[in-house]
Amino acid sequence: QVQLVESGGGLVQAGGSLRVSCAASGRIERSYDMGWFRQAPGKAREFVAAISWGGSNTAYADSVKGRATISRDGFKNTVALRLNTLTPEDTAVYYCAARNPLRPESGYERVDQYEYWGQGTQVTVSS
Repeated sequence: QVQLVESGGGLVQAGGSLRVSCAASGRIERSYDMGWFRQAPGKAREFVAAISWGGSNTAYADSVKGRATISRDGFKNTVALRLNTLTPEDTAVYYCAARNPLRPESGYERVDQYEYWGQGTQVTVSS
């Protein structure tokens, strides 16, 4: 089994930045595609960003494009998300996810494409 642990959430003022990180542990057999999703109260879990197993491909939701950067430590299953120019609409629980690699053409946005999930870290943006 693979465990994902997020860190770095908290309370941030609007206009500020945050960085959340995720590390995988346990029975790791390969480098995984890794992604970030978020879920606000009363809303469905939504895609934020993803990075392929080798780091050569990234994807971003339109809502964060241009102010988000996802990165990973080479082929290690550690990933970070930096999000700038925060607004209260970014308030959510942020989840790290991992999956066995798929072709980039498969996309990265669907929740059901990911086998492993972290417990989530709360990010609150105050206005």
